[in-house]
Amino acid sequence: MDTKYLDIIKAPVITEKSQIAKENGKYTFKVDPKANKTEIKLAIEKIFNVKVASIRTLNEKTKKKRVGRYTGLTNRSKKAIVTLAEGQTIELG
Repeated sequence: MDTKYLDIIKAPVITEKSQIAKENGKYTFKVDPKANKTEIKLAIEKIFNVKVASIRTLNEKTKKKRVGRYTGLTNRSKKAIVTLAEGQTIELG
C-alpha cells in the first residue's frame, strides 16, 4: 500500500451520528484539506479494498482558541462521508 494514500485519509470519525450512518453503509473520515473527491475515493478503495459508490465532503470551520493571553485558531480540517457499494463494509478498530 502506498504511503500517499495514508496521508490523504487521516482518521475515522467515531461519533453517535457517524455510528448511525454506518448502519446505512456511510463511513465518515477526517481527510487532508487539500484532497479532492477523486483522490479520497481512490485512497479508500486502495486502503480498505472496497468499492465506493459516492463521496460527500465538507470543510470544517476553524475555531477560536485561547491559551492564556494569546488567541489563535485551530487547524482547518475536512471530513468525507463515504457511501460504499451495496454489500460492502469496512471494519474500523
